[in-house]
Amino acid sequence: MDSDSVRRELLHGLQLPAKELPCKLFYDERGSELFEQICELDEYYLTRAEIALLERHGAEIAALIGPQALLIELGSGNSRKTRILLDRLAEPAAYLPIDLAREQLLRSAAAVASSHPQVEVHPLIADYTQDFSLPEIPRAFARRVGFFPGSTVGNFLPEQAASFLGRLRDLLGPAGALLIGVDLKKDPEVLHRAYNDQAGVTAQFNLNILAHLNRRFGSDFHLEQFAHQAHYNRRLGRIEMHLISRKDQQVHFDGLAIPLRAGERILTEVSYKYSLGQFGRIASQAGLEVERIWTDPRRWFSLQWLTAG
Repeated sequence: MDSDSVRRELLHGLQLPAKELPCKLFYDERGSELFEQICELDEYYLTRAEIALLERHGAEIAALIGPQALLIELGSGNSRKTRILLDRLAEPAAYLPIDLAREQLLRSAAAVASSHPQVEVHPLIADYTQDFSLPEIPRAFARRVGFFPGSTVGNFLPEQAASFLGRLRDLLGPAGALLIGVDLKKDPEVLHRAYNDQAGVTAQFNLNILAHLNRRFGSDFHLEQFAHQAHYNRRLGRIEMHLISRKDQQVHFDGLAIPLRAGERILTEVSYKYSLGQFGRIASQAGLEVERIWTDPRRWFSLQWLTAG
């Protein structure tokens, strides 16, 4: 991730009337550790629901992917979900995990290479929300298949999601396909618990974005002067995660003094929750067709199989 472009993005976001930070900066080494803890929390249903779907429908998904596929995972994290797929795939050509968290990416890639020695593993350190190029893969492959788990697509505004999926369609090519996790609309109280866990791990994760800025860019955010808040915006159909200034204060970033009023919010993440119809329309705008949908019994979460329309 180019530091100059990130610095410009941060300066822009911190000077907006409604301040915001890019959620991709959650995932430094510490942030990645905290997110893994979040995935194990009782309140956080998403990871359990998605893993259950992969285990239950893995053979069907593997048949759709087919043999000799190049599997490309965006935001691979610990690659736990991908290993479920690789266990079921017929002669996968290669696995290409993409992530920003360098240390975790390299550890996870090495673990996959060890547990699946028949699969070539080519980790790519990149910001997949920006334009990037795939490395040359020595081994021939039949098709490119994208894997975008965890409902990360919900972190984009809907129009951004359509644009992003359109770029993925071009990257995967006319024979390609995309397996994507999409979180669904549900009781807002379930969502509130998932993003405001009793142990406070999500709050630590949210505050760590400021610690990341301090470590990487030399800013002087004092974490104890900010509070975590997450709430469901019914009108927009999304969780909004904020850091709230506990008092009037001034922070410094890249030589710029940034005033914050008591109670002022910094938006750090949005997470859209879609109906199946809503997401289908976004996919269609991107030139993709939803061919298969798998949901958990409560219809809280979905895995969807998209192909070029």
